[in-house]
Amino acid sequence: MTQAEDAPAYRETQLGLYVTAEEAYELMQQDDEALLIDVRDPIEIKFTGFAEPTDIHVPWVLADRTQFDADAKTWPIARNPDFAAQISAALDQHNAEESTPIIVMCRSGATRSAPAADLIAEMGYSEVYSVSDGFEGGKLEEGDSAGVRARNGWRNSGLPWSYEIDPDVAWHEGK
Repeated sequence: MTQAEDAPAYRETQLGLYVTAEEAYELMQQDDEALLIDVRDPIEIKFTGFAEPTDIHVPWVLADRTQFDADAKTWPIARNPDFAAQISAALDQHNAEESTPIIVMCRSGATRSAPAADLIAEMGYSEVYSVSDGFEGGKLEEGDSAGVRARNGWRNSGLPWSYEIDPDVAWHEGK
């Protein structure tokens, strides 16, 4: 597990607690109370897969599929306005306590898992980790697949994942 001095600034969290995907899985094996939270958009999960031991799925941001930004050539993303309430309800449903290890994962371990971990810490939880390499990991630097996220991360580390999404864990709007 790494501390704040090892994390680039945009990945830093208030608590300074980080794990790689492999360390997150080890923590979950060692502590049955540990909870894995995926904060990616549901469509992203549909096309990239889902960590099988995920306990909670609440997206930090959502793509607005009702609009298309022609200049950016993509759909805009916006913060999930109900994230705090949805996460709080899910943590209550899992009987999370202040000291429950909570592991937050996004695609690459940066702009979604870190701020989500901070918000959860602000709710009073003291062991909130951000997965530093996320679900997909880092981009390859060379070769025919340069730019593809195929280095480290949950999916590339041989950890249990699937394209099948557990209906009991999957986020539903208004859930």
